[in-house]
Amino acid sequence: MDQPVLVVDLDGTLIHTDMLHESALKLFRDRPLDTLRIPLWLSRGKAVLKEQLASRTHVDPKTLPYNTALLSWLKSQKSEGRRLVLCTASDRSIADGIARHLDLFDEVMASDGTLNLAGPQKAQALVARFGDKGFDYAGNSEADLAVWAHARQAIVVEAPAGLVQKAAAVSTVSQVFERRPTGPSAWRRVLRVHQWLKNLLLFVPLIAAHDVYNLEAWGALVLAFFSFSLCASSVYIANDLMDLESDRLHPRKRLRPFASGLVPAWQGVLLAPFLLLASLGLGLMVGTMFLSWLLFYFSLTCAYSWMLKRLLLVDCLTLAMLYTLRIVSGAAAISQNLSFWLLAFSVFLFLSLAFVKRYAELQVHKRASGKVHGRGYQVADAPIIQAMGIVAGYASVLVLALYVNSDAVITLYDHPKMIWGAVPVMLFWISWMWMHAHRGEMHDDPLVFAVKDRTSQMAALAFALVLAVGTGSLGHFPW
Repeated sequence: MDQPVLVVDLDGTLIHTDMLHESALKLFRDRPLDTLRIPLWLSRGKAVLKEQLASRTHVDPKTLPYNTALLSWLKSQKSEGRRLVLCTASDRSIADGIARHLDLFDEVMASDGTLNLAGPQKAQALVARFGDKGFDYAGNSEADLAVWAHARQAIVVEAPAGLVQKAAAVSTVSQVFERRPTGPSAWRRVLRVHQWLKNLLLFVPLIAAHDVYNLEAWGALVLAFFSFSLCASSVYIANDLMDLESDRLHPRKRLRPFASGLVPAWQGVLLAPFLLLASLGLGLMVGTMFLSWLLFYFSLTCAYSWMLKRLLLVDCLTLAMLYTLRIVSGAAAISQNLSFWLLAFSVFLFLSLAFVKRYAELQVHKRASGKVHGRGYQVADAPIIQAMGIVAGYASVLVLALYVNSDAVITLYDHPKMIWGAVPVMLFWISWMWMHAHRGEMHDDPLVFAVKDRTSQMAALAFALVLAVGTGSLGHFPW
């Protein structure tokens, strides 16, 4: 006896995402003014909203996060001669594109601008097409219970807790595809907690002034650290949501929680503004001067995420500014004046590290696909990026050498000649970082790499010891 047709849902079932959410995000990124029309479209019905979003955005079916376990099973069912139907509440233009890409389905049923094919409407359409109990249905949500009630068998895919039992109450559950776990590890990756290490740069002005016994300053900087970290996480989330397609084309970034569909996009949309508000609240506790720099940092990171990161060279200059802003903000938090030497050294050093980051990404793309999506670079640009980055790194060492030879060092350090030891340490470290980048061994964020790298840790310790010896005491360590 031939098996009945197998009907498969799209959003959350065949793919680990929701095309309505993705279309809205793409519209916000590419045509932000059009997002103001969403309430008007929605007032005319969800089918109209989906049609309007689909007509104004383009989704590449090749980049979507497919449920590979389900897809493999569907292919096996197809090979046994079973007829497959894609039935989705997403707009028909999107469903047809996915069906063409997969070349797996015999028929497509979808929302058409008039009928929103979800829940009871989907159930009615399937019964009218195949008859009551004349089909099996694969779905993932509470809305699918109305469909399962008329299906011969239910295939439950990555459903929330308790849905399997509810499906079993209205149909015969023949297959269950377990939900992927989203534990603390996933949320750490959403917030990119490891990136908070970069915000330790806020403490540089306090250490450079060697005012390490100032408990009041430490308290302000701890608040500033968490304020900056929450602000950065909100921007990381927004950036991930705006960059879904580019991340999915990246060999490693495609595994990020939003890009892979492990965490739904709508949760990021809610979380990002909450983190920003918490950040601003902590920033206000630190002081208005710090808060002004925090707002500038937020504005610049947003500009970077939306536009500047796609501009050749401007992206690296912006990254260098963002690194340096952490030092400037740390000084503002404790009302500390910054010297020309520290600022000049920081700008050149962070520009070199920004070039390391971009060079490492180009190396990854060279090994993977040879294409760079969402950037202003070509893979062939890697050698010139490498050259500019090394020059910038050595320029930072030159600034350090000029500082060591300045009157400030002679006046302020008990053993100024000892400070020269910092120069070869920095020369070694810059060269070390670029050697690893050249070998393709660099994490795409060089500061995170440096914090974890044993040799970089030893270089940092040597640098600190040289300066400590030069002061002659631990109580007098100015820049």
